[in-house]
Amino acid sequence: MERIVILTGAGISAESGLGTFRDKDGLWTRYDLSEVATPQGFARNPALVHDFYNARRANALDAAPNAAHRALARLQGARAGVTQVTQNVDDLHERAGAREVIHMHGQITRALCAACDHRWQAPRVMARDDACPACGERMTRPDIVWFGEYPYHMDRIAEALAACDLFVAIGTSGEVYPAAGFVEEAAGFGAETLEINLEASA
Repeated sequence: MERIVILTGAGISAESGLGTFRDKDGLWTRYDLSEVATPQGFARNPALVHDFYNARRANALDAAPNAAHRALARLQGARAGVTQVTQNVDDLHERAGAREVIHMHGQITRALCAACDHRWQAPRVMARDDACPACGERMTRPDIVWFGEYPYHMDRIAEALAACDLFVAIGTSGEVYPAAGFVEEAAGFGAETLEINLEASA
């Protein structure tokens, strides 16, 4: 059985109307990432950060999966041994029918308590004074991996990369580590590699 690891980035959700990050019109050309995507930015101005992610959450919730999401879900449903890893924080893969998607950068639809590490389904609009349902502290934030934080599920991803026969990267810039290093890691274990992008990645 051929084992496949598929990594998706923001480009796969662009057709659904979600913004990409690093191209010439990407989100990071319009926002200072140090203000809205770092723990330090959140500490300085949590209201600004919540406003940014509330807009991203609304955009994601109102979007619909596109043909690429549906094709990957069909592939995963048709054969065993397909692992989907995404850098995206939207849930479009799941809504297209994919199962067990590894969200290495968290999920916009989830909330996280910075005090006790409890996670829960985020409301459509989050605010700085929201209380954690587990401990009551008012330190809730989006369950998103920010710059300077360690991505989620790296052990599971490393195991999948070591065992795969084919690694496929779709719609990712190839600029953000550790995801940018997955292709070299998989190739080092003998996997074939494939890139599917409108433009060549970094």
